[in-house]
Amino acid sequence: MSDLVIFDTSILVDELRRGLHLDRIESLTGLVRISSVVLAELWRGATKPAERKFLLALERNHPVLAPTRRNWLDSGQLLAQVRADRGFAPEKLRSLHFDVLIALTARSNGARLVTSDRVDFQLIASYRAAKGLILEVW
Repeated sequence: MSDLVIFDTSILVDELRRGLHLDRIESLTGLVRISSVVLAELWRGATKPAERKFLLALERNHPVLAPTRRNWLDSGQLLAQVRADRGFAPEKLRSLHFDVLIALTARSNGARLVTSDRVDFQLIASYRAAKGLILEVW
């Protein structure tokens, strides 16, 4: 199991809005890193002062990992393959793109990716570009 942990947006939203994962988050072993893509998604949806305060604390207390040039290029190729294999509409591919970037960033840093979005991330993990992704679904 990897020492580095990245939370997908789904875990943090579940916790912020519904308090679903606090016990698991607090008992998690490993060094938490934050994906810049996850932060962008969270900032886009932050509507309350407490949410903005939480995001500032995340940025301040945990190193932020960003997708590399290679991650960006691989994400386009992976999504092209998903489109060819599954026939997904452009809207679905757009909604998957950030998830692919989060997954590839986790993989390239050797981090375990914790998510509650089983369907999309298992789909992503099934592609060669995401080979080696360590996925933990809550």
